[in-house]
Amino acid sequence: MIGFRCDAGPLIGVGHLMRCIALAEELVGRGEDVCFLGDLGGLDWAVSQLERRSLPLKPAHLAWRLDLDAIVLDSYTLPEGEGARFRAAGIAVLAIVDGDLRGQAADVYLDQNLGAEKLLPDLPPGSVRLAGAPYVLLRDQVRSARRAACGDVPRVLCFFGGTDAGGLVERVVGMLTAVDAPFEATVISARPVPLPAGGAIELSPPTDHLASLMADADLVVTAAGSSVWELLHLGVPSAVTFVADNQLISYDALVSAGLAAGLGPAATIEAATPLLESLIRRADLREPYGTAGRGLIDGRGRERVADALLAARARAVPEWSRRGMDIPQ
Repeated sequence: MIGFRCDAGPLIGVGHLMRCIALAEELVGRGEDVCFLGDLGGLDWAVSQLERRSLPLKPAHLAWRLDLDAIVLDSYTLPEGEGARFRAAGIAVLAIVDGDLRGQAADVYLDQNLGAEKLLPDLPPGSVRLAGAPYVLLRDQVRSARRAACGDVPRVLCFFGGTDAGGLVERVVGMLTAVDAPFEATVISARPVPLPAGGAIELSPPTDHLASLMADADLVVTAAGSSVWELLHLGVPSAVTFVADNQLISYDALVSAGLAAGLGPAATIEAATPLLESLIRRADLREPYGTAGRGLIDGRGRERVADALLAARARAVPEWSRRGMDIPQ
């Protein structure tokens, strides 16, 4: 069995969970048994993402009671040495990281951020590193989605993770209200937000149909998190901000490469209202961002990652066996 150690919650968001789900879909499709281990912070929507895929969720402390032969670690809060403990027991470890290895030993490291291939962190001997766009993890729904043709009235989609941990939704609604141009907007929010009269802005709770909403959009306003890779794959123009420090690497890479319009940091996002209005008004300004990203993410990253994880599992040997010791009792 392959375990996925990740958490979600109102402050953590759901990015770790969603990229793990993408890899889990690939492994299940290959006939592997998988199990999620962690705390989803009481988010019913996050729990439903596992339930609708028949992916079991168990408390993290049960990891050592399960018959695991591989584990995926995707968390910023795990104590250092967690990966080393699993490796010592002969359990293959894949660590999903965002630049910083956070003291975790692993057989395979995955950093799917743009430009990650240029970073050269020190790795444990024998470890494999997968870095950059070829290894981006995409869910089934995203891989099967196709971008819709543009309409006469621009369609804008706004979302900031599954929880809007940075509290951006209401502020972006204010920015949209200030736009003096025709558009139709869907704003994803788990909590009520006051909307202006007129009906141009529609509020929607977190949804299982986000992939199709992205594919139907002419412009997506979001944070530079894991959803950006989905937008690049679909070729949908995006305007991005950054909420957390770990998103700054991706933000800089996206904006400097011309793959997304930069709205600046979340703290001062209202200053980008004129840019947002220009992107809504002019297809010739926004469409190059979608064109530049299209083809960069081929959708097969999860296949390459699964290959590497399963190869590491085949090589994994418990520490006592490597040292020629007797089987521990």
